[in-house]
Amino acid sequence: MPHPVFDEVIHEPHRLRICAFLVPAAGRDFGEVRDAMGLSDSALSKHLKALTAQGYARLDRSARDGRQVTRVALTSAGREALCGHVAELQRMARIVGADRRTGLRGS
Repeated sequence: MPHPVFDEVIHEPHRLRICAFLVPAAGRDFGEVRDAMGLSDSALSKHLKALTAQGYARLDRSARDGRQVTRVALTSAGREALCGHVAELQRMARIVGADRRTGLRGS
């Protein structure tokens, strides 16, 4: 089980969705990620820059059919950070759920 750690880089909503989208694949084309997230090229590039700067994502550029193709993949550090972040969100949700079940309320 991953160690629960809140990660501010991954927590940004688009980045969280990007990371989750990348988990089941060894890599995805930039355009596939862009279309699935509903982002512009520049917006996706900005989020990927933040993820790659942290070591959470990797961009691999190659030529295919005479044009440049960029593949996006989560690194092992990215998977670990995502799992830790999700574990922390689950931990927080359990606290809130317990609070609701017991009827405890802060003043």
